[in-house]
Amino acid sequence: MSQLSDTGTATRRRVLGAGHVARAQAASTPFDGPFQDLITDAAWGHVWSRDTISLRERSMMTIALLAGLGNDGELALHLRAIPNTGASREDVMEALLHVAIYAGVPRANHAIKLAKEIFAEADREDSQ
Repeated sequence: MSQLSDTGTATRRRVLGAGHVARAQAASTPFDGPFQDLITDAAWGHVWSRDTISLRERSMMTIALLAGLGNDGELALHLRAIPNTGASREDVMEALLHVAIYAGVPRANHAIKLAKEIFAEADREDSQ
């Protein structure tokens, strides 16, 4: 592994959790291995590991972009990761208000519904 890959893997673990990264790595095959390498190096090593803005800010931008584009699977992943980034539920709502204005009310409405479900799930897990 290269330094970039090591950095990307560490940042990916910090944001998404070691369990998620371990599952993704275990599920990697020769077919999708190059894609896993690409996102580890490019997204996590190059972009998420930069120190120009905080993980909280990156998290909020990512949530807004994913919601605006309707990428629900990735959006759910990043909503679950907010405790690791320093973003709050209030931050998420602020990002989704921007989505409503700049990407459309239906996208924001759907993302808010998804966030409510994920936050309720997290609250149930925390109370156990």
